[in-house]
Amino acid sequence: MPTFFDNDLTLQSYWRSIILYGKNVASYKFALAKSLIELKKTKNDLIKIDDLADLFANHICEHLRSNDKQITSPNSEFLNTLKKFNLGKVDLGKRNLITAKLGFNNVIDAFHVINGKSIEDPFFIDERELNKGIRLTDNFHKLFDFKESENFYKEVEARWRLVETAWKLGVATKLVQVQYDSINEDFYVDNKKRRINVTSSKNALNGYQKSKCFFCYDYISIISKSENLCNVDHFFPHHLQAENFKGYVDGIWNLVLACESCNKGANGKFAKLPTIKLLERLNRRNEYFCSSHHPLKETIIQQTGETPEKRKTFLQKSFDEAKEILVHTWEPKPKASSVF
Repeated sequence: MPTFFDNDLTLQSYWRSIILYGKNVASYKFALAKSLIELKKTKNDLIKIDDLADLFANHICEHLRSNDKQITSPNSEFLNTLKKFNLGKVDLGKRNLITAKLGFNNVIDAFHVINGKSIEDPFFIDERELNKGIRLTDNFHKLFDFKESENFYKEVEARWRLVETAWKLGVATKLVQVQYDSINEDFYVDNKKRRINVTSSKNALNGYQKSKCFFCYDYISIISKSENLCNVDHFFPHHLQAENFKGYVDGIWNLVLACESCNKGANGKFAKLPTIKLLERLNRRNEYFCSSHHPLKETIIQQTGETPEKRKTFLQKSFDEAKEILVHTWEPKPKASSVF
C-alpha cells in the first residue's frame, strides 16, 4: 500500500493532484470539479456544455455571495454576469447562456494539466467542437468506485476556501497566516483583528493524507457520523504547551488526522510522544504540503523554516525537547493492512 506522501499513479492521486497542486488564477477548476462530482451517477457520458453550465455557475454564484474575489485578474465579463444574477439583475437563462459562452474558455483545457503536463488518465474528453460537450471517461466512473471518493467534495471545497481567502485579503499567499481553532477544529485567519473563518481542518488536511490515518494508514473519513470519522491529532501532544514547550503545538505543521483507534483507542496515542520514525513521517508529510502552491504551505514554512533543512532541524529540536518532558515514545501496533 502506498503512503499518503508517495506520488503513486492511482486515479485517486491524479484527482487530488488536480485539486491540490498547481497555481490558481481563478476558482473555475474547483467549480468544475464540484460539478463533475455531482455528475458521478449520471447515465449519460456526454455532458452538454449547456447542461454543465447550470451546475458550474451555481457553485461560483454560491461563493460569490460570500467572497466576490474569484479570479486574480481585475475584471471578468463572466463573473460580472454572475454577480448581476446574484443581485437579481440577470435571469437564469442569460446567466447560463453567458456561462456556456465564456465560463469554460480555459478551465476545460487546463483541468488535467499539472506542472505543465496533462495527466495520463483524464476524467473527461473535450468534445465541444464535435458534440458541444465533454465526455466522461471510464476513469471518471472508476474513480467513484473507491470508498474515499466520499471525501472529494469536501476536499475541493476546503481548497477553494483557502485560495479565495488569500485573494480576498488582497495580499500575497505567502503572507497569509492560517491558524487553528482547536475547539471547533477549524482553520481561520486574522485580518486587522477581524477573524475570518476559512474551512474545516479535517477537510483541508485529508487530501494530503489521501484518506489514510497518519499513524496506521487505515481508511479515514471526513464525513460526519461516519464510522471511520477521523480525529484531528497533535503529533506533539497538546498538553506540552503547559510545559514551556517552545514549539507552537497548534501550528498546522503539528496537526495530523488519525483514526479513532490510534488517537484514543485501547492502545492509542493519547498524550504520548510518537517515535522518531513517525517524526520522519511528519517531516515528509510537511514537505508534501510544501510542494504545493497553497496557503497551508506558507503557514508551515513560517512556523518551521524556509528550507527543508531548517524544517527538519526544527522538528528534531522539538522532538528532543519533548522527549525530555515525556520520556516515553509511542507507535501503533502493526496491522496487516499497514505499511511502514
